[in-house]
Amino acid sequence: MARKTSTVFDVRRTPTQSRSQVTLEVILEAAAQVFSEHGYAAGTTNRIAQRAGVSVGSFYQYFPNKDAVLVALVESRVNAGMRSVESLLSDAVGTEVDLEALLRSFVTAMVTLHGHEPDLHRVLFEEAPHPPELHECVLQTEEALAHTWLSILQQLPRVVVSDADTAAHLVVQLTEALTHRFVLHGLHDLSTEKFIEEVVTLLTRYLMDPNPSIKTPSIQT
Repeated sequence: MARKTSTVFDVRRTPTQSRSQVTLEVILEAAAQVFSEHGYAAGTTNRIAQRAGVSVGSFYQYFPNKDAVLVALVESRVNAGMRSVESLLSDAVGTEVDLEALLRSFVTAMVTLHGHEPDLHRVLFEEAPHPPELHECVLQTEEALAHTWLSILQQLPRVVVSDADTAAHLVVQLTEALTHRFVLHGLHDLSTEKFIEEVVTLLTRYLMDPNPSIKTPSIQT
């Protein structure tokens, strides 16, 4: 999921030595803590530098501004969080899978991902400004997941959608949107287990033939 960012959001000092890499990671972790506790507007570079135990001058050697920290933080959190989800889906490609069980594992993984550091998640994706670089990071992640889902849907005979590519994107984006809303704001007092089952039911009925004994046309890609 490597991407190119515009110069204004690039890390100023590329950490070529282990000490520099550690400093970069310390600053990002400090930013995560400060944003979680104070929000984005009050999460100043001075507070981030103080929490990281570095001077403001050292901070600016790595990041030109607070938005650059935001983009780097989102990228690191999204990439780290999605590794397990991508692994879950990749293991299902080319194998006989129970689609309903896979959907349940996928939705559960997304709920777990959104539930990790919920205060930070709210700040990053609801409170903070969204520069193009942030959108690009999220878009690339969604595209990667949708591409894997496309491979899975194409191999399942009971999938009856007319456009597998569109269906794969909807599976990812619907799950993302619903889990984000549920984890951060709740939904009709549903428990986590009930929410997961409702989303799985929604996706299963959209994707699968309810009458497997009746021959259905192949999906179109």
